[in-house]
Amino acid sequence: MRILVMGGTWFLGRHVAEGALARGWSVTTFNRGRSGRDVDGVETVHGDRGDRDDLHRLARQGPWDTVIDTSSSDFPPCDVLRAATALRPVARRWVHLSTVSVYRDWPHRALTDDAPLLESAATADGTYGYTGEDGSPTVYGFQKAGGERAVAEAFGTAAVFLRPGVILGPGEYVGRLPWWLTRARRGGRMLAPAPGARRIQPVDVRDVAAFALDRAADETRGGYNLAHPEGITFADFLAACLQVTGGAGRPEWVEPDVLAAHGVAQWTELPLWRTHAGVWSVDSGRAVAAGLRCRPVADSVRDTWAWLAADGRPVTHPRWAEHGITPEKEAKILASLG
Repeated sequence: MRILVMGGTWFLGRHVAEGALARGWSVTTFNRGRSGRDVDGVETVHGDRGDRDDLHRLARQGPWDTVIDTSSSDFPPCDVLRAATALRPVARRWVHLSTVSVYRDWPHRALTDDAPLLESAATADGTYGYTGEDGSPTVYGFQKAGGERAVAEAFGTAAVFLRPGVILGPGEYVGRLPWWLTRARRGGRMLAPAPGARRIQPVDVRDVAAFALDRAADETRGGYNLAHPEGITFADFLAACLQVTGGAGRPEWVEPDVLAAHGVAQWTELPLWRTHAGVWSVDSGRAVAAGLRCRPVADSVRDTWAWLAADGRPVTHPRWAEHGITPEKEAKILASLG
């Protein structure tokens, strides 16, 4: 099996490349060489997927059985289309990492794999789309929907679309789980979003990588939601963070209207917290039937802390700074509660 990984140096792309090598596959990675280091054992081609000459140079290294694209988030649909078109003559299949944000009704309504998508053209540039007043839909969602359209136009039924919600695990660069872990380690009274019984559905990066590799090797097609089928309650999630870090934190469960009154931003200041009805109501039944296996979320918590404690260094990314309430703001809110 010979595959091309678009990306391949950090988080999901790195796990995909390492997992493919572990299966005995031949792996080529294509990236700009700016973030992370190349995985030992892969054939590396450095270049920019937005550059036509770089893509033609890459295509000369083919053919490949499958392209697994883990890095389209940084590129507009027109660049995804350019890459898919250039590589179509030398690739049999394309496995595309997308997002639940491509769905028109996310996060307001429960999702199935057949829910309607946002409208976006394959030729759209980086300016296309808008973000709604309540934070949905998003420019990001429109851009990713256009990227899916681009791949579909180039590869037709030879395309597979994987739509995860939140991906956690060792190597995370966004900062959601690392923030909760470091906050748990600090201890003291912790602001926690009620109700603690609310279930969340993050998936582990290693399970997403394994599912992507399985799809690279078979003949399945279409889209798959990747969300943890059992999930974990927020209370158990925070308990796992406290347990693995040895922190002495004491969660103070605060109702959403109180958090809103204090201007606490959903999704970022308290990572993974969002009150929309559909945000954690994602049906992953099709993926589970196709072989998705999700380890317990508590295992992702444990292994991410082990990675951080061993001086794990995520790739520098601007989204890291978006996550987590400041100690000063948290203390002010907690003080107001008595």
